[in-house]
Amino acid sequence: MSLITLDQSEYKRLDSKAYATEKRRLQIELLKLQEDVIKNNRKLCIVFEGRDTAGKSSTIKFFSEYLRPNNFNYVQLGIPTKWESSHWFQRWEKVLPKDGEISFLDRSWYTRAITEPIMNYCTENQYRTFMKKVNDWEKKLIKNGTELTKFYFSLSKDQQERRMNARKNSQLKYWKLSKNDEKIITKWDAFTLYKNQMFDKTSTQESPWVSINSNNKMIGRLTSLRYLLIKTSYEGKKILAPAKYSKTMKNFSTIIEGVKFRDLSYDQFMILTKYSDEA
Repeated sequence: MSLITLDQSEYKRLDSKAYATEKRRLQIELLKLQEDVIKNNRKLCIVFEGRDTAGKSSTIKFFSEYLRPNNFNYVQLGIPTKWESSHWFQRWEKVLPKDGEISFLDRSWYTRAITEPIMNYCTENQYRTFMKKVNDWEKKLIKNGTELTKFYFSLSKDQQERRMNARKNSQLKYWKLSKNDEKIITKWDAFTLYKNQMFDKTSTQESPWVSINSNNKMIGRLTSLRYLLIKTSYEGKKILAPAKYSKTMKNFSTIIEGVKFRDLSYDQFMILTKYSDEA
């Protein structure tokens, strides 16, 4: 197994101003990467997997905010048809990036490795077939020029419960909590078991999983984008040294349900950002 776990030590001390500064630095570099992808007809496929409320969608939004819209795709497939369920890899081949494109996959073919078997959305044979074939399929993608990065966003059980409750009680985000979400959170241990099996069998040297601690979504976004930029080559690349942040910085602020909270202490800020509109 070639699992990459990032400890995010560079960003343990972070306020909203420092976050904005680092975000801008990284997004400038990502735009350079996209320009190189367009110029050289490259194909970048970035997978975002993880538990519900781990911050996958908001991280994709963070990545793509200033990219050229005609040269990236946001992919979030719905419930598979009967044909798609029995032709799993062909389903996903249709949404892979073409030359000169970046594709961000908000969940991917790996739903068959975790969610589908847990929720009985696929058969045992379909699950085993997928686990047996996926590594060779990915090797073929990479051989044919697809540059694949697989992020897994992880969070603690109590943090997930807090985010679920925040969604449930939010007048703006209540719709994000589906009946399926409420079912899957009751299967925490099963999810962990299948996740670990996925890591063991599909985190390969050619295509490793990159595990991101997303208990703080802001830190998770910076860490994942920084990893992508460090590992990927592109014209005009500038290796960004980690910025130094301090808890002594003042004027912490965040926005929750449209209300801005100012002059927060660092500890107050770190607690409230879990529920902020920016999270």
